[in-house]
Order: sequence, then C-alpha cells, then structure tokens
Amino acid sequence: MKSQALRDLGNLQRARGRYRRAEALLRRALAAASKAPGPGRSEVPACLNDLGVLYKYTGRFDEAERLYRRALRLTVRAHGPVHPDVATLWHNLGGLEHARGRYARAEPFARRSVRIREKVLGPGHPDAAADRAALAAILDGLGRHREAERLYRDAIAIFRRTSGPEHYEVAVNTSNLGASCLAQGRAAEAGRFLRKALALKERLLGADHPDVAITIHHLAALARSRGRLEETCGLLDRARTIFEKALGPRHPRTRLCREELSRLERDCASKGSGPRGS
Repeated sequence: MKSQALRDLGNLQRARGRYRRAEALLRRALAAASKAPGPGRSEVPACLNDLGVLYKYTGRFDEAERLYRRALRLTVRAHGPVHPDVATLWHNLGGLEHARGRYARAEPFARRSVRIREKVLGPGHPDAAADRAALAAILDGLGRHREAERLYRDAIAIFRRTSGPEHYEVAVNTSNLGASCLAQGRAAEAGRFLRKALALKERLLGADHPDVAITIHHLAALARSRGRLEETCGLLDRARTIFEKALGPRHPRTRLCREELSRLERDCASKGSGPRGS
C-alpha cells in the first residue's frame, strides 16, 4: 500500500481516537515514503508531521517535537520558508508548546504560522482561521482573554461560512470560546457556548472521544465556579474516564483530571461534608 493511502487510514484512526492503530499505519506510511524512489520521498515530511500530531495527542511531546523539526527542515529545503506546509509545521510546534503549558514559547511559533498563511492564502482562508484560533488558545494561556476571544469569534465565523455550522472546527472553537468567556467571569455565556459545543462534538465524534472530554472538563470548571461540587465531581470523573481510556493513565489530561478530583475531595473532607450541588 502506498504511503498516501496509509496516511489517510492512519489519520482517520487518529480522528476516531484509535491511537494505537493510527501509529502502526503512520509508521508504515513513513517507511514506505522513505523507501520510495526519487519524487516519492517528497511525502516524508508529511508522514513525519502526521506522526508528530499523533504523538502530541498522546502526550509523547519530545518525540513529536523531533518529528516536527525534522519535517520543518525538509520542507523549508524543498519549498523555502514561505509555504503553506511550513506554516502548518510552525502551527504544530506552537500547539505542542501550548500542550506543554509553555505559552510564551508557543506564541512566536503561532504568530509565524499566521503571517505565512495569511501571506500565501489570505486572511479569509479557513487554514488562516485555524492558525488564528491556535494563537487564540495560546493567548488564553497567557491570560490575554479578550484578544483570544476576538480571534475565536473570527475563526468560528469563517468556518461557519466555508464549512457550515456542523463542522468540527466550529465545535472546537465554540468550546474554546466558552472557556475563554468563563475565564473572563461570564459564566452564563460560557455555559451556552460549552453546552452547544458538547452537543456538536458528541454528534460528530461520539460520546467517548477525548475531544469531547476536553469540553466536559471545561464544563466542570464552570460548575466549580458556581459552587456545584457534586456536578463538578461527576463531570471531572466522566472526563477522566474518557481520557484514561483513550490516552492512558499517565497522559497529562488524565493526570490533571485525577488531581483536580483529589483536591476537590480533600476540600470537601476538610469542610466536614461530601460534595453537594447548590
């Protein structure tokens, strides 16, 4: 099977949350591309990037970075520094630093991606919108929530216009917009966005997908902000269960949910009562 077909199958398995199957297919794709004669090797950077995305999802951050940087070197050598594929790799390096919680390091990568993409494709292109949305998530991490909110709203408008209201990127960015509103103290508005995003993600991905658990985790933060401790515990436990099944017990998202549950239980115990809704 050729590398492109293996990549397509591997990325489909990743999108469905079947990460072990995805890795086996993507490794086969990389091996096939590496052995291909002449022009066939041009798929090597794309295979490296696909594996990097998978490893980022599964918490293997150092491996992902090595793959991204190798792909970036090969892509710049082939196409120069201003090319959509180069923008994609800067985007992914920024997303990796975001996943590590290193937001200040992530921002220049994300901004470089935005500059390249807008120069090549124009600011209204959905890929440029995706770059700005990734930058928004980093700005949220830096506490610059108003700037992030403007970028999320702009991205959602573009995705709705180009792909329709039932698109994955609409769901993801609506979820992130809800979290940003919550960080600004607008709980009611945050709740509307988060519930809308959860319903759309469940329709698109199924109830047990890790992307669904991200929005459930945001909803847990919303419940906690309103003092609804029983609801918070239930949401955190649901998110933890999904993350653990899909990503394993040592993934950062799984650990975070487990730690938050433990803290909540300790807080409740110190007050002499179990968690109750308000």
